[in-house]
Order: sequence, then C-alpha cells, then structure tokens
Amino acid sequence: MEFAFSAEENQFRDKVRTWLAENKPSEARPHDGVPMREFDLAWQQRKYESGWAGINWPKEYGGQGLSLVEQMIWHEECARARAPGVGCLSIALNHAGPTIILTGTEEQKATYLPSILRGELVWCQGFSEPGAGSDLAGLRLKATIDGNHLVLNGQKIWTSHAHLATYQETLVRTGPTTPKHKGITWLIVDMRTPGIRIRPIRTMANNYHFCEVFYDNVRVPLSNVVGEVDNGWRVAMSTLSFERGSLTVGRAADLRYVVEKLIDMAHERSGPDGRKAAIDDDDIGVRLAILRAEIAALQAMNYETMSKDRQGQAPGAEASMDFLYCSELLQRARLLALDILGADALELSGETGNWTISYLDDRHYLIAGGSAEIRRNIIAERILGLPRSS
Repeated sequence: MEFAFSAEENQFRDKVRTWLAENKPSEARPHDGVPMREFDLAWQQRKYESGWAGINWPKEYGGQGLSLVEQMIWHEECARARAPGVGCLSIALNHAGPTIILTGTEEQKATYLPSILRGELVWCQGFSEPGAGSDLAGLRLKATIDGNHLVLNGQKIWTSHAHLATYQETLVRTGPTTPKHKGITWLIVDMRTPGIRIRPIRTMANNYHFCEVFYDNVRVPLSNVVGEVDNGWRVAMSTLSFERGSLTVGRAADLRYVVEKLIDMAHERSGPDGRKAAIDDDDIGVRLAILRAEIAALQAMNYETMSKDRQGQAPGAEASMDFLYCSELLQRARLLALDILGADALELSGETGNWTISYLDDRHYLIAGGSAEIRRNIIAERILGLPRSS
C-alpha cells in the first residue's frame, strides 16, 4: 500500500477545517427524542446549504462527486473540531441513499435522494427481527403480493430511531417456499402507513435509540421495491457494506480524539494509588500506549481501503475486519476511561459527551451491522479462506 495526501486533498482539508471552525453548532447535541432529531436535521441542512452534503455522492444525485479520501478527511476534521456527526441521519445518508443510488430506479432516486441530502427526513432500518438478527436470512416479516401492493404482516426489532423516522429501509419475506436467501425483498416503507405500530425500547444508556415495529396488513406499493422482488439479499449485502464502511471511518476518526483526550486526563488525574498521576500507573500507562498503537493500526487499515478506492477497487469483505476492530477498540477505550475517571465518570461531561453514557451507549456497536461473531465468520471465510462453520 502506498498512500499520501495530494496537494489538492490538503487544500480540501484546509477548506473543511475553516468552514467547521466558522459553522459548527455552538450548542450541545440533545441526547434523545425529537430535540435530537431536529438538531441533526438542522445540522444537515446547514451543510447542504453550504455545499458540504453528500461529499462522495455522485454529482448527478446532488452530491459533491468527491472520493472516499475526501470523505475520510471530512470525518477527521469533524473529530478534530468536535463537530457533530450525522447522528440519526446515518441510515438515510450512509445506507438508504447509497443503496438507492446503486440499485434504485430513476423515479426512486428522484423521489428520495434530494430530501435525504437536504436533511428533511429521518430514515430507519428494518432488518433485524426476533430470531433473525445475526441470522439475517432467517427473517420472517411476511409480504404478500396483492395487485400492485405488498401486504406486510410481522415484526421488526432493534430498529434505531423508528419513532423519529419517516421512511424505513426494510427486508421482507416474499418467497416463503424458496431458499431463505432467495426469497427476500428490499423495500421502502413509509412509516406513516396505516397498520404500523412502533414501541420504543428504553436502553441502559437511558435513551430510546431502539424500537420494536409491528406490521398489521400494511400496504406498500410494489414501486417501492428496490432491486427486484426476491432479490433483496443481494441489495442488502450492498447496504451492509455501506454501513460497515461509513461507520468505521467516522468512528475511527472520533476514537483517535477520545484516546488523546484520555492521555491528557491521565496526566492530570491521580492514579489508583491516589498519589502518582494515572499515566504513571503501570497498568493504565500500558493500556493507553496499546490503544494509541492500535488506533494507528486502524487508521492504516482505513488508508488501505482508501488506497484501493483510488485504484478503482470496490470495498469488499475487508470492511467487516475494519468494522470489528474499530468496535472492539471503542469498547476498550470506553472501559479505560471509566478506570481513569473512577466515580467522577458519572458526572463529567465535555466535548466527548458524558463518559458513562458513552460507555453504555457504545456497547451496541458490537451488534450493529452484524454481530462480532458474524463479522469473524465473514473474515474467516472470505478473507482467510477457511471452511464455513456448520
């Protein structure tokens, strides 16, 4: 791998840094609910109006037409400036939008892409079900063709921000007698459709990030199918690839800042013995050094992905490796923060947010986009060439 930023990319970084310094929100992002949604929408609208929305989206669909390198630079500078990420618009911007660009009809692109970029609506993802999370192909939400509609009956769970969303990217079972991977359809569902009932789930981080969604004879036009009926597994694999890649780059950039902040705090705070600085405690010092080295390795993995993109190679199974590594690093960083801060972690907040809430909230990254076990299976089979597990 050979990777270095070009003069044009460094100029782009300077422009991003300047704009963020002048335009990032001065107020803290709300933790939950409608205020959080309105904050995220307003931030996206500000970026859109200033020409910073959809950095790596094609120009013909309203984006900037830039590369994944510029997208990564944007994430790095947002982390440096402590500017907000996309928040509850992640599904729309990082999953649904790119999937529709890749597979949707021209009518679907014209209908949904502009409102996503302008920051007008929230999307959610209806993939997981009770008994069909890690085994995604085992989903059972039944969709029966009735004229020019699909009629949905069943349930989804762990649907992030469903109670705040207008649309949902949904996987449904349209082929009950076909092999399970071949009877799935990728569908756009309007969450305002009669027959949809949403039950928010309170998490241990004291928010309502997740929801259960129930479908009772919900009628969805066949024109909302993305791809083809019974061909949704192929479309879903593209969606999950987008999800894992986008989450990793943004999270990795933020994680570097978190660890450097922890190192500063370890210099300032007493260690477990109450006498010397935390940084001088052997266990804490070693764990911080390892974390910093591992984050450098994660950055190198991201740069490898960017290098392949420059050569025209689409991201593949390596995205699962980057995503898994980033998720596990994040857990170790959050736990180390609690060890350094002790009981003060219950109250201390700042640019990184509340440390305890962050620790509790970020646990879901070991499950989001496929559990850690599923990602290890993907790495074993598709990268290492090991036999499929039975």
